[in-house]
Amino acid sequence: MNKEKLSGILIFLGVSQFLLFMIVSEALYPGYSVSKNYISDLGVGSTAYIFNTSIIIMGLLLIISSFFLKNKILQVFLILSGIGAAGVGIFPETSPYHLHTLMSLVVFLFSSLSSYVAFTYRSNKNYLWPIMGSIGLISLILYILKIYGPIDYGGMERLIVYPNLIWALGFSGFLMSSK
Repeated sequence: MNKEKLSGILIFLGVSQFLLFMIVSEALYPGYSVSKNYISDLGVGSTAYIFNTSIIIMGLLLIISSFFLKNKILQVFLILSGIGAAGVGIFPETSPYHLHTLMSLVVFLFSSLSSYVAFTYRSNKNYLWPIMGSIGLISLILYILKIYGPIDYGGMERLIVYPNLIWALGFSGFLMSSK
């Protein structure tokens, strides 16, 4: 198996297991609302062990996967995304010194920025990845400015996260199909 294929498998496993366990956590969290709750609310209380473990695993797999890629900028951005993701689980929203907020910003920002570098990876030119990353970046800016619209802060946070998970799954498929 070549290194890019291995990287794709690791990204796919990390992102897909996180997405699935986030959905499981939402279903198990008493009274949870996708519009009125932060995603990170899943990292405290009865679903903390599921959510935090899952996001830490995703972060670690993103970090490991980066070492098998040829583009240094993409490696750095994926490492930072992985550190941010793992940090969200290590430092839940109840942590002191705004560590959770910092880790959230790191993963939100660098996962979106990674989509632009992935677009240029091996002359791939899949325009959907930077479009998804742009949706994440624009949503991050709106989120920081507290402009949520009718989907409220929980929905806006999902407009940061979901597009980045989607492009990462697409990119992982591209890597897994490499020869």
